[in-house]
Parts: sequence; C-alpha cells; structure tokens
Amino acid sequence: MNSNAIDIVIMTIYALPLVGLTIFLGSWFTEKRRLINGVWFNLFLLLLAADAVLFVFQTRNSIVTGIAVLLAVVVFGLIFLLFFSMVFLLLWNARIVWKREAHTLANSLTLLLAIGWIVLWVINLLPTAKFLPQWLNQILAILPLIIFYLLASFYNYLTNLVLYQFNRPRLNQDYIIVLGAGLLNGNQVSPLLAQRIQRAIAFYHKQKAKIGRAPKLVFSGGRGGDETIAEGLAMQDYAVAHGVPRTDTLAETASKTTFENMKFSKAVIVKDSEQPSSQSHIIFVSNNYHTFRAGLYARMAGLPANGIGSKTSKYFLPNAIIREYLAIFAMKKKQHLWVIGLIFGFDIIATIGAQIIQIIVNR
Repeated sequence: MNSNAIDIVIMTIYALPLVGLTIFLGSWFTEKRRLINGVWFNLFLLLLAADAVLFVFQTRNSIVTGIAVLLAVVVFGLIFLLFFSMVFLLLWNARIVWKREAHTLANSLTLLLAIGWIVLWVINLLPTAKFLPQWLNQILAILPLIIFYLLASFYNYLTNLVLYQFNRPRLNQDYIIVLGAGLLNGNQVSPLLAQRIQRAIAFYHKQKAKIGRAPKLVFSGGRGGDETIAEGLAMQDYAVAHGVPRTDTLAETASKTTFENMKFSKAVIVKDSEQPSSQSHIIFVSNNYHTFRAGLYARMAGLPANGIGSKTSKYFLPNAIIREYLAIFAMKKKQHLWVIGLIFGFDIIATIGAQIIQIIVNR
C-alpha cells in the first residue's frame, strides 16, 4: 500500500469519532428518551479512544507517550480498584440506607448485590469444576459472558441516565407534570415529594419572570391503600400553600403507576387545553434518578414530554439507580431474554458439537 493510500486510511480513522458524534447528536436531538442513545455515545467514546491511541503511536514522542501511559495506568487502576472494592462500597452504602430508611426489599438492593458478588467470588475460588461433568462445566463457562452482557446493559443505562440530566427545556412550557410519590401519614407531602414540587415551582417562577406567562402545574398521583387523600390533591394543596395560584394548577388523581401518571395527565392536559397534547409544550418533574425511566413511559403514553430532575440524597442514589435499572430491564425483558437465550443457545450447540467430536475421536 502506497503512502497516499495509508494517509487516506489514517484520515478516515481520525474522522470516525466525528461520524459517531454526529450519529449520537442526531439521535439525541431527535428523541432523548431512547436507550440506543447510550450505545451511540459510548461508540463515539470508543472511537475517540482509538484515535488517541493511534495519535500516540504516530507521534512517537516520548513526552506524549509518557502522558498517555500515565493516563491509561490511572484510568485502568481506578477501574481495577472500583471493581475489587465494590463489595465494601455496597456494604457500606447498605449500612447507611439500613440506618436511615425503611427496611424494605427496595432499600436492600445494594446489600443483595454485595451478597451476590461475594457468592460469585466464593464459587470462583472453590474447585467446583472437579465435581461437575464436563458438559455442565462447558455450559457454566458461558456465565461470565452473560454477566458481562448484564454489566454492559447496566453501563448503557447509566450513560443514558447521566445524559438525560443535561436536558434543558426552554422557558416556553404550557404544562409541567409533577409525578407523585407516597404520602407521609396518609396525607402529608414527604420531603422527597416536596423536592419535586419545589423544582416545578422554581421553573414556574423562572418562566413567568422570563416571558410573563406561567405554565400550569399538573400534579399527578392517585390514592394509595394507606392514604386518606389522593397524591395529586395533596401536592396541589402544597403548591398553593407555597404561593402558586390554584388557577395555575390541575390535579390528576387516578394514577397508580408512572405509566398511568403520563397517560392520565395527558388526558387532563387535552381536556384543559382543548387541543391535542402534541400542540402543547410539556415537561415533567421527578427525582433525578427517575427521570429517564419516566421519559420512557411518557413516550409509551404518546406524551411529548421530557423531564427535569430534583435532587436526591447521595446515600440513596445507589439503591434507587439499581431499582430503576431493574425496572427498565423488566420493560425490555423480551430483548434481554432473546440475547441471553442466543448466548446460551450458541454455547449449548458448541457443547453438543464438542461432545459429538469427542465420541467420534474415541471410536
């Protein structure tokens, strides 16, 4: 290959991150509520890293090479440290959550994950392969690949969650949907729910000051089994008590799930505006860890709304993020089961093929 051809190949490789970034931005600005956005963004990062490696090899500069090696050592060192300290971090977080929150399954996810991590370590250390038939060992050997797939899926979710926090809606909204959460003592707005309402009120006042027109606040939430008032009404009363005119508020009081929040709030908005929801500018408010999944449900409900998040206590985030991932995994369970099934299928076929070859050879 002549030098001109080599230069063209190198320039093409250097241009690939720009292609990846263009694809990501096109997907992101077209629809922020898609899991594929994380895939495109991570592909862009991989291509950028590949270009950085190529640049280091091309320059052959000792200083550049030294800096690159140092950065690589730091990055992989941090990943290594995080991986092997994960159990202790999870147990530490579980202890804090156990002290500050209710002792429920949803608040024990970091503890369960730490226990699972320890069990995997123990199984890996024990000579279990000696006591199992070869064919079973070959099938179990595929488990690391499945675990890798699950970790990659989780990382893609985290990427989307972080990217979604950069959603910055314009100050021209017609409606702000505030998603409900459980009430304290059956009728009182909890601190977590108050953060959501305050986030919506802050946007309400900011827009009103900016363009002179305030959006209507739609408080969405039905009445739970242990509640004496619907969450939507409790939130509405809280907002009015904090200076929002009741005429600028609406209450949706039938929903039990996030999907119903979006579906029923859409109906309330259509009734109030007397026009299709697609003709209104709408956003929703939830806690930051919940915004991306809520966005997926809004898309499922045909509601053209993206979300903004209120802050959440840092100690609570690990449990909340794991819970959100499990919920999204369940939403996409068919796709995940297909992938895992294909992995197992190829492994079983390979195992059967190896057994047949061994039988033929032994004859």
